[in-house]
This record gives sequence, structure tokens and C-alpha cells, in this order.
Amino acid sequence: MNVIIFYEKPGCSTNKKQKKLLRDAGNVLIERDLLNHGMSADELYSFFQHKPVEEWFNPNAPQIKRGMINTKSLSKKEAINLLFMEPILIKRPLMLIKDHRISGFEQIKIESLLNISFSSTLSNVCSSHKEVCNTDRRSVS
Repeated sequence: MNVIIFYEKPGCSTNKKQKKLLRDAGNVLIERDLLNHGMSADELYSFFQHKPVEEWFNPNAPQIKRGMINTKSLSKKEAINLLFMEPILIKRPLMLIKDHRISGFEQIKIESLLNISFSSTLSNVCSSHKEVCNTDRRSVS
């Protein structure tokens, strides 16, 4: 049995599907509200530090979709400050699995870390939009 800390947007139906898949595979989830995460900026950064800044953001966040924020022009410091102040922009879920911090539902990576195979593959389409959330294979935001 694996214990996973799962930071989600409350009410997100995609996060609900992700949690079900994890639980059905025998994992225990500790759920946290991503919009009121209580993390320091350094803790938040630890989920993203090995990814390009553009991958830190939820591509379906209204400000991103409307082009109000150019994620490619942000420094790491600017990006983490923005995500810290406006957590709705964070690519979700954030998960702590063992000693690994993950942003976004990268199914293959999660299966590898947990040493399991899920019974199904989640769609890479957000439940609230008809658009692809992520360019990663078998990933959901």
C-alpha cells in the first residue's frame, strides 16, 4: 500500500477520476486543497524544479487560455511567485509519492513510482473542456 499526498482543485471532475484510479489500485490518498495549499514558495517550487516554466502552468486556466499570461517570458522566480499568489494557475494535481514530487498526472511515471499498472488509462482531455490538457503521453492535467 502506497500513501500519496494529492493536491487537487476542489470539485474538479478530472482530479476525481485520477483519485479513483489511484484508490482502485490500492493506494491511500491524503487529499489537500491546491487553492489553499499552505506551502511555502520553496515547497511549491520543489514540484516543478526539473521542468521548463511553461509546464508549471495549467493550460486550461482562464488567464492562460486568454493569453493574459505569457509563460514563456517568465523567469522561474516570477513564475513561482505567480503560482504562489494565484494557485488556480498551477498544473494539477500535485502529488507527493514516496520522496518524489510530481506536477500533472503523468500516468506512466506514476505507475513506475508505485510499481503498479492501472486498470485503465485516463483520457488526456479535461473534463471541463474539449481541449487536450497536456502534451505528455497518457497525461491529464
